[in-house]
Amino acid sequence: AQVTPARKTLLIVYHTHTGGTLQMARAAADGAGREPAINVRLLHAAQAGPDDVLAADGMIFATPENLAAMSGLLKDFFDRSYYAALDRINGRPYACLVCAGSDGSNAVRQIERICTGWRLRLIADALIVCTHAQTPEDILREKHIGPLDLERCADLGAAIGAGLAMGIYRMGDLAGLDIGYAGRKRRKEANPEAYIPIVADRLAQPEALGPHGQGHQE
Repeated sequence: AQVTPARKTLLIVYHTHTGGTLQMARAAADGAGREPAINVRLLHAAQAGPDDVLAADGMIFATPENLAAMSGLLKDFFDRSYYAALDRINGRPYACLVCAGSDGSNAVRQIERICTGWRLRLIADALIVCTHAQTPEDILREKHIGPLDLERCADLGAAIGAGLAMGIYRMGDLAGLDIGYAGRKRRKEANPEAYIPIVADRLAQPEALGPHGQGHQE
């Protein structure tokens, strides 16, 4: 009898105040949900906790930029979950989404520092959508994320979902990921503004995991 592989779980934890981050998180969830082998759990930060983290095979953390930082409720989620999951989720893949008013990089740094402590594996650069909301009225106004940015979020979710389904984050031999890497690198150099999903490329690059510094191809 044919054995059906167990479905992998992608946990997406988000907080939103004016709707932008939720739109981004839902787009990522929709993208990951295209893969039948993936069970997507989209949870508000107030409802998520350590049991959800421990049960997840991969994670996406989504936050608005609040005063140049991650949101307080997402920080509360990390506070409640950090020590219960410490040394129990090493090596699991993650990515982050930030809905920013002007920059978003400090919120990214805060999340990445926590995830470094958890020893999670960052599999894509943080996806930051800047709304350019600067006045009090614009900051508090309901946000509407554009279709191109939502497509980027969906692509990120789809890439992580496909990677989890294939098991590439747990495999020691990922031969083949370097196919096309050089071409995509040249495209990015020729057009720095082009959006090119880089999950596979991050795994193929020399600085990726590997005892001799040669990435997964060694």
